[in-house]
Amino acid sequence: MAKAKNKVIAGDYLGRPVMQTLGMAYISLGITKNINLTKDTVEQYEIMDESHNRSTASTVGRGLIGELLLGPVGMLGGALTSKKRGIYVIAIKFKDGKKSLVEVNEKIYRAIMTQLF
Repeated sequence: MAKAKNKVIAGDYLGRPVMQTLGMAYISLGITKNINLTKDTVEQYEIMDESHNRSTASTVGRGLIGELLLGPVGMLGGALTSKKRGIYVIAIKFKDGKKSLVEVNEKIYRAIMTQLF
C-alpha cells in the first residue's frame, strides 16, 4: 500500500513537510516557523483525488450507483471511492497569493478539513 508523502509536492513551499500536532495542521518552514492551515491563512482549497486522473465515466458511474442507493450523500461517497485510500492531494491558495499542492495522510487530511470547515 502506498504511503502519503505528508509534504508540499508542488508550488510555493515545495518539499516542506506538512504536519499535524494536537489537531492543528501546518506546513513546517523550520524549527519555530509554521504556516497554519486555517481559515485565517487559506483563501480556498480543492481536494484533488484520483478521480481527477481516472476515467470520468468510472467516477460518474460510481456516483450514480451511490445516489441510487443512498441519495445525495451516497452520490458523493460513491464518486470518492475511486481514489487511493488514505492519501489526499489538496490544492491550496493562501490569502497572500501563494499556492501549494500538498499530499497528506488521513490524519492530517482530517485536521485540515476540520480547520477549514
